[in-house]
Amino acid sequence: MTPEELIALDDLAGEYVIGTLSWEQRQAVASRLRHEPILAAKVAQWEARLQPLADNVAPLEPSAQLWQRLNRTLSGVQRSVWRRCWDDIRFWRFTSGAVACAALFLSIALVVKLGTPPSPPRFVVVLASPQDKSPGWLLQVGTDKKLRLIPLKQQAPMEANKTLQLWTKADGWSGPVSLGLLKAGVPVEVSLENLPPLLPNQLFEITLEPPQGSPIDRPTGPILSIGRAVAT
Repeated sequence: MTPEELIALDDLAGEYVIGTLSWEQRQAVASRLRHEPILAAKVAQWEARLQPLADNVAPLEPSAQLWQRLNRTLSGVQRSVWRRCWDDIRFWRFTSGAVACAALFLSIALVVKLGTPPSPPRFVVVLASPQDKSPGWLLQVGTDKKLRLIPLKQQAPMEANKTLQLWTKADGWSGPVSLGLLKAGVPVEVSLENLPPLLPNQLFEITLEPPQGSPIDRPTGPILSIGRAVAT
């Protein structure tokens, strides 16, 4: 994904969270969130960024006159639509078919749900530069407990005496845990079998370390990219 595409995706996520999209556009974005982890992560970032502003705004109670106007308008619209549907035979044919399909799908869903244990949630993390907030890596963790780290942009060549190291830390841990060394711009897959289950808001970061990695069980170099896990 190019930097321009990432910027466009970030703008779309911001408009979705703020609420400036049309109803059709909003529905389209909502459907994409289920299978586009980068977009889902950016929506989560915008929500976290704007939530403090929402918390500081006191809710405004609509006036009694406004509620009365809304009730009159909606009641008139509902009666008009319902009368047209009641008199239309196509409406009843469609309703009968929809009920039959719903019953079929419900029975299938119940069989699948009762016969299959619930799957653990999947997580995504967009690791961004702490300086300019530009995304550098996409981290995904699936139900197979495999972590996949994917570069999102062209990485600058590493110095010969330096390397990248990936770390993670959840709330309550005594300190960060190293997930291994990285090569700039190269995807990597890491097993998380020996770690506790991933948690929402779990911290991930990439630091600049000596060639063999940090000599201690803590980062020693500057943070190049950082982000927190978002459940999808």
